[in-house]
Amino acid sequence: MKPRFCYYLVKRLFDILAAGFGIVVTSPIWLITVIGIKVSDAGPIFYFANRVGKNNKTFRMLKFRSMRVEENADEKSLRPDQDRIFPFGRFIRAAKIDELPQLLNVLLGNMAVVGPRPAATDQIQITRGGKNGIVSTVKTGLTSPAALYDYLYGDSIEDEDEYMEKVTPTRLALDRYYVDRQSIRYDIKLIWYTIRCIWGTVTKNLPVKILEELLDAVDGDRRALDEVKVKK
Repeated sequence: MKPRFCYYLVKRLFDILAAGFGIVVTSPIWLITVIGIKVSDAGPIFYFANRVGKNNKTFRMLKFRSMRVEENADEKSLRPDQDRIFPFGRFIRAAKIDELPQLLNVLLGNMAVVGPRPAATDQIQITRGGKNGIVSTVKTGLTSPAALYDYLYGDSIEDEDEYMEKVTPTRLALDRYYVDRQSIRYDIKLIWYTIRCIWGTVTKNLPVKILEELLDAVDGDRRALDEVKVKK
């Protein structure tokens, strides 16, 4: 077998096992989240988002709903509408609990555990255009270098223009970096980094060294590191 084929085979087997195990282990969290959403805001439990995955194919990505339902709401912004996020929704977003239903997407094969985050259908030119066209050759995932960078730094920036200036260039570069670097070893490292980042957010002790490593990998904007250190 060719090394790349072996990698994708092992990765798919791992995705199936990890997603199945993850759903079973986190089932109590699912139950608590369902109750929390119903108590917090009337509306559906899940949010179905049209996303673009490998080879730019569209699929429906699952999330626990964290925002109030509004008619005519769209996804034209890269940033979430902060005014629509209800308090419990803010918590599940910070702890990444809202992403748990995507384990079902992993089981179905739409996503992997590790891979570039799926792109919104109206953001293809930004996230998959030009040099980033290579990102569409791999399966999208729950976590990635760009997702960790966004989690550690990007999520703190609400202004769209500021986000586009400070975050987007590094985020796009990190997606390209992952495509070039992907391997079983690196995927496992990213899963561990994801656990550390989530725990760091919950304990108010962000792992700055991970952010520094991500920026060093793509010569990213060092303002991100300085601003996170100040907040820490």
